[in-house]
Amino acid sequence: MISRIKQKPKQIFSWYNRDSIETNKSKEASAMGRHSKTVIEYRSYEFPPHFPLRVIAGEEWRISDVPSGVLHFHNCLEIGICESDSGKMNFSGKVVPFKAGDITLVAGDVPHTTWSDPGCASKWSYIFTDAEELLRPFFDPAALPNSRLLTQVLHGWSGIFSSADHPALANYVKMILQEMQTRSLNYEISVRGLFVALITEVMRLSTEQNDSASANRMVIAPALTYIDEFYMENFSIRDLADACSMSESHFRRVFRELVGMGPLDYLNRTRIAKACSLLRMTDDSILTISEKVGFGSMSSFNRHFYEVMGTAPSDWRRATGTGIGTSILKYSGWLRPPTP
Repeated sequence: MISRIKQKPKQIFSWYNRDSIETNKSKEASAMGRHSKTVIEYRSYEFPPHFPLRVIAGEEWRISDVPSGVLHFHNCLEIGICESDSGKMNFSGKVVPFKAGDITLVAGDVPHTTWSDPGCASKWSYIFTDAEELLRPFFDPAALPNSRLLTQVLHGWSGIFSSADHPALANYVKMILQEMQTRSLNYEISVRGLFVALITEVMRLSTEQNDSASANRMVIAPALTYIDEFYMENFSIRDLADACSMSESHFRRVFRELVGMGPLDYLNRTRIAKACSLLRMTDDSILTISEKVGFGSMSSFNRHFYEVMGTAPSDWRRATGTGIGTSILKYSGWLRPPTP
C-alpha cells in the first residue's frame, strides 16, 4: 500500500503532436460534448533545466474556428490570455465560452481543446510551466500551509477568468509575459516572484469556486501525484486505488470518468513522455532509457512508444535531434482549419 507521497525533482520533456484523423462530423460532435468516441492527445513541453517555464506568443499563434474534436492534455500547467476575438473551450465535455481579455488556467492532466467563433481566429499568448519546480528555489511546495490547494490547482483544475473581474490575475500574467519578452536583468527572479503572487491568487479563486468536477478530481489526486513521481517503479493499480482509499474496481471507473483513460494507459503515457526527455536530452541507449522509465522489455517499450508517439523511439530521436538548444516544435494544425 502507498503510505505517503514524497516530493522530488521531476524530469522535463519535449513537445510532440500526433494528429488524429476524423471526419468533420465526428470532430464537431466531440467538441460539443455529444456522444461520440473521445480522442485524447498528450502534448509535452521541454523546459530549460534551470528555469522550467516557456512562453509561446506572437502574431502566428491563432486558433481556428473549426473545432478539432480532439482533446489534449499537457505535462505542465497551462496559462493563456486571449488577446482578440472569442470562442469556446471544451474541458472534458464541459463547453465554456471565452472572449478577448480572458485568462485561462488549465492543470496538466485536464483534457481540453479550444476553437474560435465562426469567422474568427483568436490570438493567444501562453505560459507553460512546471509550477512546483518553478517555486522550489523559493520554498518546497509541499511545505506550504495550504499545499492541498496547490495540489488541487495542479491536478484537475481549470477555469476561464475575465480580466475585468480579476484584474490582479490578469496583471500577473501580463507582467510575466512582459518579463519573458524583455528579459531584463534578473528577469528569472522577477518571473518566479510574480508566479508566486499569481499562483496564490489562483489558490484563493479555487476556494471560492464550488466546481464539483474539480472536487471530484481531488479524489484521485494521490494516484496522479504518485504516478508522476514514481512512474519508473513497479506498482499495481491496486496500490493506486489504496492511495485513494477506493476499491480497485471503483478506482478504475472513477479514474476513467475523470481523466478520459484508464490508469494503466495514463501510467504508460507518463512513462513515454519521460522517455522522450531522455531520448532528446541524453545519449543513453534506447534499452537503458526503456528500463529507466519502468518498462520491463524493449518490445513493450517500443509498442507503447509507437501507440503514443506514432513512430519508433529511434526514429523519434533522429527527427527531434538531441540537445538543449533544439527549439520547441509547433502544433502543425494550429494555423489552419483541419480537413476531412
